[in-house]
This record gives sequence, C-alpha cells and structure tokens, in this order.
Amino acid sequence: MAGGGATVATAGFAAGSTVVVRDEEWLVHSCEAAGEGWRLDCLGLSELVRNTEAIFYTELEDNVEPLDPSCARLVRDDSPGFRRTRLWLESVLRKTPLPLHETRLAVAHRMLADDLIFQYRAVAQALSPDILRPRILIADAVGLGKTLEIGMILAELARRGRAERVLVVTPRHVLEQMQHELWTRFAIPLVRLDSDGIQRVRQTLPASRNPFTFFKKVIVSVDTLKSGRYRAHLEKHRWDAVVIDESHNLSNSATLNNKLANVLAPMTDALILASATPHNGKSESFAELIKLLDPTAIIDPTNYGMADIQHLFVRRHRHSPDVAAEVGHRWAERLEPRVIGVPANDAEEAVIDELAGTWLYPESGSIPHTGRGRSLFPWTLVKAFLSSPAALTETVNNRLGLLRSDEDETERAALIRLRALSHASEKSESSKLSALVEHLRSIGIKKGSDERAVLFSERVATLEWLRAELPAKLGMPSAAFKMLYGAMPDVQQMEVVEEFKRADTPVRVLITGDVASEGVNLHAQCHQLVHVDIPWSLIRIEQRNGRIDRYGQEHSPQIVALASTSDNERLSGDVRVLAKLLEKEHAAHQALGDAASLMKLRSEKAEEEEIAKAIAGGRDLDELIPDPGGDPGDWDFDELFAQAGEQVPEVPAMIDAHDLFRSELDFLRTALHEAYDDPARALRWTEHVGDGVVEFVPPADLMSRLAALPQSYLAQRRIRERLVLAVEEPVAAAELDRARNAVGSTTSWPEAHFLGPLHPVLDWAADKALSRFGRNEVPVATGAVESPVVIGLGTLSNNRGQVVLRSLIGLTFYDADFPPAIVEEDAVRELLQKAGVRDGGINTGSVIDVDALQALVPRAVREMRDYFDGIKVQRKMLLAQPLMQASGRIKKWRAGSALLAEHLSPPHRARVEREIVANETQAQHLLDDLAARDEPMLRVLALIVPEEEVK
Repeated sequence: MAGGGATVATAGFAAGSTVVVRDEEWLVHSCEAAGEGWRLDCLGLSELVRNTEAIFYTELEDNVEPLDPSCARLVRDDSPGFRRTRLWLESVLRKTPLPLHETRLAVAHRMLADDLIFQYRAVAQALSPDILRPRILIADAVGLGKTLEIGMILAELARRGRAERVLVVTPRHVLEQMQHELWTRFAIPLVRLDSDGIQRVRQTLPASRNPFTFFKKVIVSVDTLKSGRYRAHLEKHRWDAVVIDESHNLSNSATLNNKLANVLAPMTDALILASATPHNGKSESFAELIKLLDPTAIIDPTNYGMADIQHLFVRRHRHSPDVAAEVGHRWAERLEPRVIGVPANDAEEAVIDELAGTWLYPESGSIPHTGRGRSLFPWTLVKAFLSSPAALTETVNNRLGLLRSDEDETERAALIRLRALSHASEKSESSKLSALVEHLRSIGIKKGSDERAVLFSERVATLEWLRAELPAKLGMPSAAFKMLYGAMPDVQQMEVVEEFKRADTPVRVLITGDVASEGVNLHAQCHQLVHVDIPWSLIRIEQRNGRIDRYGQEHSPQIVALASTSDNERLSGDVRVLAKLLEKEHAAHQALGDAASLMKLRSEKAEEEEIAKAIAGGRDLDELIPDPGGDPGDWDFDELFAQAGEQVPEVPAMIDAHDLFRSELDFLRTALHEAYDDPARALRWTEHVGDGVVEFVPPADLMSRLAALPQSYLAQRRIRERLVLAVEEPVAAAELDRARNAVGSTTSWPEAHFLGPLHPVLDWAADKALSRFGRNEVPVATGAVESPVVIGLGTLSNNRGQVVLRSLIGLTFYDADFPPAIVEEDAVRELLQKAGVRDGGINTGSVIDVDALQALVPRAVREMRDYFDGIKVQRKMLLAQPLMQASGRIKKWRAGSALLAEHLSPPHRARVEREIVANETQAQHLLDDLAARDEPMLRVLALIVPEEEVK
C-alpha cells in the first residue's frame, strides 16, 4: 500500500498515511505529538489485524515505520472499469484531512439542513485562519438554529481531522434533542451519558477507568460533569472539540459551572460556546466567557471594545438584515400577544384584600414579615397568588416551616390567616382555571383534536394543580396532559419533551415550568403558548416565547397571558403594570430581536427585583423599561452587539462535493461490489429505485463501529438487523418529518437515516477499499492520456500532526530526459476526467509491463519533493502569517496586562502576574505546536498509462 513519509524524524506522521507496526499494516486515523514522540490512532489493514482499532505511542514501540513512497510497488488493476483504482483514490482523499485552515466549506452545505447563508457565515468565522484555533461564542438570538451551526462546525472540523474526540455539554433536559439533531442531520454520533448511560458505564468499565478515554464522542449534562468524580477524569483528558450550550451560566467566576469550564477550556483545541443571552450586562462577566475562548483577547475586563473580541463571537437576530431575507418562508411572524383579563371571584377578592391590606399597603405602615428580604417577601406572596391559590398555599406553608416557635407571633398569625383564605379560594371555582379552560377550548384543545398548547408557570404547585384539574374540565384523557419541571430525573424530562414533539402521541398540552424555557424546541407540533403566570422578567418571557417562535415554525405563534384583575384598585393596577411586560417584550422582539436590551440588566433575577421595586414604589413601568429604538447612551453591550450585527461577512466559498464518484451512494455501492462478490446475497443489499432509499444487513465489522451510535436509535430502529439509508436529501428530510408527524410513528428517530458525507458507513466502505491492495502497492490503470501520469498526494503537517497543507498532484512524464508536467488539485480532477478514470473507463485486461514502469515511482517521488521544496517556503510563509499576528497580539496583551497590574494592590497584582506568565506560556506552546514542519509527507497513489503502451 502506498503511503508514509521519508523518515520519522523529519516528516513525522499524518492522518491518512500508512505505517507498519509489529510487522502489520495500520491506517493512521489521527495523530498528535505525545511527549518526545507521537500518539497514533490506527485501524488495522493487513489480514491478521484487519478492522482492529489500536493506539500506538512511538516512544513505547520499538519500530513504527511510515512506508517509503519511493519503494512502492506497481500492480496492474484488473478490476472492471478500474473500479479498484477509483475506490483507492477516492478513499485516500476521503481519509486524508483537509488543511487546518481551509477557508472553504467542505461538508456543511451537504448536510440535512436548510441552505441558510447566515449559518454558513458563522461556520466560516469559526474556521477563520485569523484565529489560531476554532474558538467561538455563537450568541445568535432565540430560534436561529444555534444547534445547526454547532453541527456544521463540528462536521467541518471532522473533515479537517480535528473532531475525533468531542465533548458536548448541555442542560440535562435537552440531551436527547442535541444528540438527535447532531446524528440525524450531521451523522455525528454521541454517546449520551444521562443517568441511564452512566449506569451502563459503571456496569461496563472498572471504577478506575476514565470513561472519556473509552468513548470518543460524548454528550453529557453540565450537572453530571460538576461532580468531583467526573471533574477528576476531565482534568486528565484532552479533547479535539468541546461544545458548551447555554454558556451564559458559565460567566460567574464563583460557580461550579465556571470552574468546570476552566477545566475544559485548556484541554481542548476547538471550543464552541452557545447562548442566546450571552451576558448579564457586566463587562467582567462577559470577559470571563471571552477568556475561556482566548485568555489573551482582553487586557482590562472592565474596558474593552469590538476590535478586541469581534473575531470570537457572532450575534444575529430574527430581523437582522442577513437573516430576515432567508428565514421568512420558514418562520411565520408571531401574532400580537394577547392578555386575557381574569376577574377575581369573591374568595379570591378576599385573598387580594388580605394581601393588599396586611402585606403590601398596611395602614400601620408595618408588614408582619420579620426575616430578611422584608420589602420583597410580600411580593413573593403576590407572585405566588397570581400564579395560583395552590402556589400561595405552598409559599405560606414553606414560610411557616421556617419560623421558630419563639419568633414573632404576629407574622405567624398573619400567615395562618392568609393560608385559610387561600384554602377557601382553592375550594371555589377558580376564575383563572375557568378562563384558561375557555381559552384552550377556543383554540381547539379538545378530545379528538390535534391542536397542542404549551402552558408555562414558574410554580410547581401550579403545574400540579393544572395537571390535576384540566383533564376533567376539558373532557380529555389524562394521557393528553404531561408535566415537566426541573426536579424530574433527566430521562423523564427527555421522554416528556420527545412525546410532545411527535405527532403520533396522545399528548396535547405540555404543562411546564421554566426548565423548558432554555434550549427546548417545542414548535414542531405547536404554535400556541399560554403564560399562566406572567414572569417578572423580559428575558424569561422571551425565552419562553422562543420555544414555539423559532425557525421552522410554519404557523403564526400565538402568545397569551392570563392576568388577574380585582376590585382592589391598588393591586389591580399592579397587575396591569405586569401585563405591560408582554407588550414590551413583543416590541423588543420586533425591533431588536433581544428583549434584554431594554432593561440592560441581563439577568432574570435582577429584572424581577427591579420590577418588584418599581411596583412597590408606584413607579411607571415606562420609566423603568424604555421603548426599543431609543438612544443607547453610553457604551454598552447593546451598542457592541449592534456593531457585530452590522458586520456581514462574505458568503464562504464551497468545495465541489465529490472527487471520483457522482454521489455518496455511487461510492458506497461500488465499494460493496468490490468487497463482496454478491452484495445482494452477502448483505441483502437492496436499492429501492425511485424511493431514494437503500438497505442492507450490517456485517459484524460494520456493526462494531455502529455500536457508538445513539442507543435509542439502534434499539428503536433495529439497526443490527437492517440498516436503511436515505440517499437523497429531500427523501431524508421527509423521513425525519415522518418520524415526528406520521400516524403510527413511535419514535422521532427516522427509519431511513441520511447518508451524509460523514456517515460511518462511508468511512467503513473507504477502509474496505483501502484493504484491497497489499503493502505499499500502487495501482496501474490505462486511460486516455498521452504519456504516463503519476497521481501523487503531498501533505505538510504542524508539530501537532495536523495537516496544514494538502496538494493532489498530477505528473505527466512525456520524456525520460525532461522533468514532468505538473498540475494540482482541480486540474488533476480534470485530468482524471479526461483520462476516463473518474467515471470508470473500460478495462480491456491488456497486459501491462509494470516492471518497465517501476522506475517512474522513485522518479515521481523526487519530482514531487523538488516541487514541494519550490512552493513550500511561499506556502509556509502564508501559514506563518496568522501565527505572527497572534504573537503580536500576545505581546500587546502582555504589555497591557503588566501595565494594568502596576496599579493594583499587591495581592491582586501577584495574581495578575501569575496569570500573565501562565497565559503567555500556554500561548507560546500553542504557537510552537501550530508551526509547520519542514518535511512534507509524499505518497504515490496511482499510475495511469496510455492504452496503446500496454503489452
């Protein structure tokens, strides 16, 4: 088999090459520097070790030899249509990573996702050569498809050999959703370590075994990773890419979330953070996020500008210029929100009078509460009652449980009196429940209807109350109502979300707390949302609304809020103020795409406190929350983010889809016919002509690779018995839609999975094709060429073993006394096309004197090396430019940080000086690792000779 560099010492190793270890051949899947040598992740090629995965450390092995390309042996390709040669060339090119900083998109535009340029731009920014490593904060507003952008970035990294080891961290209720999206659309398989998955790990692995070395691609909740056991494992494991969703939860440096992020950030090459609400209005907190991406980006965390961070984040919203034109046909504009006034009944009026007269506006001027939070506790009671009498009763009981027997009896008596009134209102016909039932009926929530609705409340007691009362009130079965709240086990949370998203389930109403307000997609079957209680936060309202108001929503979302009204003018006026929040959020959504921009507090808790203070003080809400479009005043995050939205980068270029085959199916079909005499008999291979679907029984060596796929997908679609692949994008999209919406569907995993460019089946097929030649053999084919043509491949790697330069080369030897004519890349593909090799020429079976042609191999290697020497300096200079720029930024950061430290107190100055040393050392190691090596790795891939020269 062809492959390998000249010597270990100079060329090192590269993904896609072949090495000999212990006298067996191995294909290098990935490699990286390890100590004084290399770590090689390999797959066995020779018969004894075929399909065996192994890791070799060159420091520990006596002899790891890259195959010498000059010694490659020519062999006649006797396969029909030179099938073996075509498969060999295609497989080598597929297995050889694209260069590290290839700016064109290779696979993102060929995945199962709508063709949206604004998403491609985010991917291109993450891959920009202006940043040393792919590190980005995707801060797009709610609903724009951050998960899809994450999937595209990971896919592009995989094509560049930079996503062998991937960790995805999400809130636990979206584990399956994220896993589902990344597998069904991008063929990125993640092992889900939810509570069930962790249990399986404990049964499989010894307690001392690091699970992250066993599973290469993992998705896990942030709550799980925060445990001490897993943090210890993380500190010892390096990743190619880490994704952290809802990353605004990382910005507080005092939290476990932040400590976890600071463990992960230095241990990964690529880091992708995602959040629709990426900052809390404090420059230091946002700087904490940016520091995870690049510790040297910001000198002063209290004062920095767009120029410091613009390369590290992307921010757009629904009405951004480059978004609005693309999403309109797949994102119906929401209707004006409605506030339904709910007049209180007599029992409820009694509670309101008690709240107003005793707790909010007592004539004595003194409220009975004696603990901390004296001014806000009455509003806690009001918020509870505005949610439901059940929530008020729960709140009162919780407070009574905290009071000691020797504490103020006045408060105890007031609480007991309030609880009695709350109990009485619970027994009455609830006005809010009646209004809710009437509204749900009006929108079609009834027995036999397919209409669905999401009901939000921040109180679990309210959720339980609604779950108990609504089935009978609406005359619907109990199974039509599901409840979701944060304290539920992660597996149950995911099951509830999954049921609501599928059409063929009995669930019609999701009664949920604010656990579902972040990250969960609920728009597939639903466009009706009810705020049973109105959050005292614009951010929370926006997050809730975003569950159904997002890209892919084909029906205009209808947002409704229930607001209690009362004869008590004081409290009724307060409720009218709260109803205004809904209007404010909608105005901000239309104008800015970001409701948090209005109050500029960037924190749900801070907004709630300010609104409570405003109501208590009788302050006009318009003073507290301005209308959108006003003067931003001094520099702030809104101005900063607006600048980011104004910068619309160019549309990234895209690489042609295929090299020697017209489609993924063409490649797979050809590989199977080469590997098996009769695929129909051996694998029960069947092509459903016209349906865009193929199916076969996966053999044992393929099934061992598929074991890492999502377990629910393997089980529910019985993949071990039959693998069904959709080979056309429209068919795959229809299959995905059918899984969610078809009558009789019991799972959202599609029956036919999309055969995308990164599908594990194609990787398996490529390995099959590579094994068809012996050690260091090069195929010889005939074609429509004037003189012998050698097809070669040259790669240049950095000190991490990552490919930084890749060149497909064609050398035409017209005369033994003159250098060959050399062409690169697209010209080589054109040459193969004209020669008839690309589409499979006619193999006449004529005898070729390969011994007479053998001398062309070492000559071709010499010519390739000379050619690379000629272009290497120029290309290495291009590769060095980003490193030089980065070095300059690091020096500037160091000087600025040192100057800033001079004005700090001694303890703070010492801490900053330690950070300077640590960050500068880390940055210098990174620069050294990314520097290109001197010696290219050269490979002779094939020889094409004119038909008339054969003997």
